[in-house]
Amino acid sequence: MGTKKSIIECSRKALNTITMKHNKQGSRRRVQKSSLSRKDLIKTLSKFFAENKRKYFNARSIISKLDLKNSKDSVQNALEYMCQDKWIMAGSDNKFTWNNNNSMDRSHKVHPKKSFTGKVDMTRTGAGYIISENYDEDIFVHPKNLKGAMNNDIVRVEMSIIPGKRKPEGKITEIITRALSQVLGTIKNNGNVWTVYPASTEDIHEIQIKEKNLNGAEDGDHVLLGITKWGKNQHRTFYGKVLEVLQNQSDNDIAMQSILLDNGFELHFPKEVMDEAAAISREITANEVARRRDMRGTTTFTIDPETAKDFDDALSFKQLENGNYEVGVHIADVAHYIEEGSALDKEALNRSTSVYLVDRVLPMLPEELSNDLCSLNPNEDKYTFSAIFEMKKNGKIKSEWFGRTVIHSNRRFTYEEAQERLESKKGDFQEELNILNKIHHNLREHRYKNGSISFESDEVRFILDDNGKPIDTYVKERKDAHMLVEDFMLLANRSVGKYISEKDKIEIPFVYRVHDEPNPDKLIDFAIFAKALGYKMHIDTPTQIAESFNALAAAAKENEQLKMLEPLAIRTMSKAEYSSENIGHYGLGFQYYSHFTSPIRRYSDVLTHRILFKNLEHKTGRVDKDELEQMCKHISIQERNATQAERESIKYKQVEYMEDQIGNTFDGRISGMIEKGIFVELLDSKAEGLIKFSSLTENYDVADSRLVAVGRRTGDEIKMGDRVQVKVLGTNIDNRLIDFELLKMNN
Repeated sequence: MGTKKSIIECSRKALNTITMKHNKQGSRRRVQKSSLSRKDLIKTLSKFFAENKRKYFNARSIISKLDLKNSKDSVQNALEYMCQDKWIMAGSDNKFTWNNNNSMDRSHKVHPKKSFTGKVDMTRTGAGYIISENYDEDIFVHPKNLKGAMNNDIVRVEMSIIPGKRKPEGKITEIITRALSQVLGTIKNNGNVWTVYPASTEDIHEIQIKEKNLNGAEDGDHVLLGITKWGKNQHRTFYGKVLEVLQNQSDNDIAMQSILLDNGFELHFPKEVMDEAAAISREITANEVARRRDMRGTTTFTIDPETAKDFDDALSFKQLENGNYEVGVHIADVAHYIEEGSALDKEALNRSTSVYLVDRVLPMLPEELSNDLCSLNPNEDKYTFSAIFEMKKNGKIKSEWFGRTVIHSNRRFTYEEAQERLESKKGDFQEELNILNKIHHNLREHRYKNGSISFESDEVRFILDDNGKPIDTYVKERKDAHMLVEDFMLLANRSVGKYISEKDKIEIPFVYRVHDEPNPDKLIDFAIFAKALGYKMHIDTPTQIAESFNALAAAAKENEQLKMLEPLAIRTMSKAEYSSENIGHYGLGFQYYSHFTSPIRRYSDVLTHRILFKNLEHKTGRVDKDELEQMCKHISIQERNATQAERESIKYKQVEYMEDQIGNTFDGRISGMIEKGIFVELLDSKAEGLIKFSSLTENYDVADSRLVAVGRRTGDEIKMGDRVQVKVLGTNIDNRLIDFELLKMNN
């Protein structure tokens, strides 16, 4: 099963070389310095004062000495926070110095109780860890100190470092937000007790219902249940009330809705939200049009998936008399319809994102807005917020304009229809589409030359029958029509971020889409493994890292085994998130980047529109940065929850599809390793299943890198990316598991 010569041994020299080069690099942050996050800034300031204990500094002198790219206001805010928590002391002239009684001194001999907000990560033992943005380590909480908190709840924890204990321990003092407030389940009458048994959640096994809260439910009904009482101890009793009796719900409907609820997304909008949505005027008025740039006479169209119902972006094109092109990126003006602070606005913030499962969408906004009022439907006048560019034929931007507009979409294209125009050069609007396609190629080439990384993960799609059961699978193919839209959206997002960042000398708090550099430890492991497969990564600088990743993506198109390195490379990357502190977007190679182009499905874009509108032309409008940062954190959490729900729905459908394939043989690649066995991803459906080591002819040891397993008796190696042939042994739809039998290695 592979070479007898250990990859670990072969790569020892590579590890030393890579580690030395990485240590010379010194920091995980990019050579072209960018602003530090609040957590990293406080850590940097703490170290600085600890090394200069008898000296006084103000924000400006600290920025100069540390060569920080953070604004004076953000450094001042961090200093005041550290002073309040007694890490440092305030002196005269707004200067600060080290607090000699600082309990956060590096000796860690004493640590008073401190309060942090974070997310609960439960363990199988019943204990929990609190993951906080404001503390470097996860905070352990004993089961008796959880105060009834459950997995993914947002809590306040009182933490202290106890002498003799390696890790900080905490006690939850407040549950701020419950991750799970509603469940789907089956109601049973057990004598005088009514009980609901949840369909999918592992956190709650049963919920008691008082008779007055049955809401017409009868024994055996499927119900949507709201939790009214969580209890406080390990053996607590949960109580709830029936919100809705579910009629004619299939197993698929129950499963998909349970996935949404388990990830914190409620299925229905509150009545007051629906009432507000219904009351919004649909009329396009002359007074409002007069306040906007009228683009209704310019050729405009949308390009979206065939199944899309909400069209939140459109492109316009015009040939100018001077030979240049005018290209408009027009985005649904959602902020025009949603009053800030209204019930509709608060609900949109709470949800933060639409959730796209395999067979359905849970929208961020009620359908009256998302699919009708705000959607840029063809042959209708619509209010939009636009980024309009005058471009030369090579795509170089001569001028740009941002503002509110009114448009009239001439045509709704599916991606397939637009692609047909690009390939055949025939049909309506083919000339405009082909010119835009040439521009997009220039934009993309320029982006890659300036550090953008080209990795793209495969997206699996399903063909479903009338009952939602998958009958076939395929991998989505990305063609020019997809990339054309993508590149013009990237252009608008980048341009908006740059406009706000450079508008005034004083910082304008804004919503940035940020992406940090790759995790250095993961990067080293990846570089070692890639080298063992014959591919050398250069990781001396962030620029070299990006160039190596792009070269790998190109090589993977020719070398099938290198293809498996792409998802591993993606795993070394940090997660993109929203922040009011701009550190740039490493993956795209952008110094400034925001999200402006999808306000129907992302609340971040609604905030972007509001702040941009307040700061257009000669106006300057600032929002409270701390409040904005809290919203950014919430939106980032909800985005991760939505991504998790989407992945779970795909996994469910993959297992459901494989239920009919038991006994069949498939080709796949090894995609992961755990102590129990190896995961294999099938080449066609991308379904992933497990081959247990106990089913093989010998025992295997998995390397710390999780990239190779070595046979104890023979020394044979099984490596990530190896081609294999497997047989489907069985499936477990409830646990989303597929069991494989290894038939042969195909290397």
